[in-house]
Amino acid sequence: MPCEMSKVPLPKEHKAAVCIWDALDVTTTEAILGAAGDRDEIQRQLIEIFDLADNKQNKRSAILLDLYYFTIQFALERGFSKEQTSSFFSIVKKTHEVCIETPFGNLEQCFNYFKELVLCHAVKRPPWSISLFSPEEVKAVTEYVVNTYFRHFKLYKYAFTPVVRLDLAINYVGLPDTPEPEEAADVAGEGEPVTVPETETEGAVQEELGETEQDDPSLGDAAWGHCNS
Repeated sequence: MPCEMSKVPLPKEHKAAVCIWDALDVTTTEAILGAAGDRDEIQRQLIEIFDLADNKQNKRSAILLDLYYFTIQFALERGFSKEQTSSFFSIVKKTHEVCIETPFGNLEQCFNYFKELVLCHAVKRPPWSISLFSPEEVKAVTEYVVNTYFRHFKLYKYAFTPVVRLDLAINYVGLPDTPEPEEAADVAGEGEPVTVPETETEGAVQEELGETEQDDPSLGDAAWGHCNS
């Protein structure tokens, strides 16, 4: 069923804030970091935390599981602390949530929100931001998210948002409304001339010429001579 325009959320700006221990609390983060190197265990914990048990049947759950796992894997490869891992995971998760909140294009709003989230964890300015990532780590985080998530932004949008169909109707002020197709066909048929089949027309002409020749044979001979000339 097509979505009604009034129920489809439009793109909007979001204000970033510090999100340490937001998506992953201290205990959960420590448990995930403790399972470093064991992909199955990390995925099992992510499935349990974010209710992704249907990932074998639900493609959206499978996509989320991959997104979350590789986010954790990047944090492990970079040697992030538990605070950095939790914050980075929350940044990616929040960025994804902004992406899929509307079926309309919001790449600019989403990327601006991501950059502000990173800055909230890279500059010491409490309580608005904290110095959690170094400039080198900020660069690494930004490059990772740009090359993985934003490079496939439209694919995430397609997979997680409904398709919107626009039915457009235009009414001009001072002009009558356009009739429905059935009514238009009826109105058009009233003033149209009646088309006589070609065979009937030819027969009527032949009959009329025959009567004229009977009245005045010379007219027929003259017409025949004119045609021959």
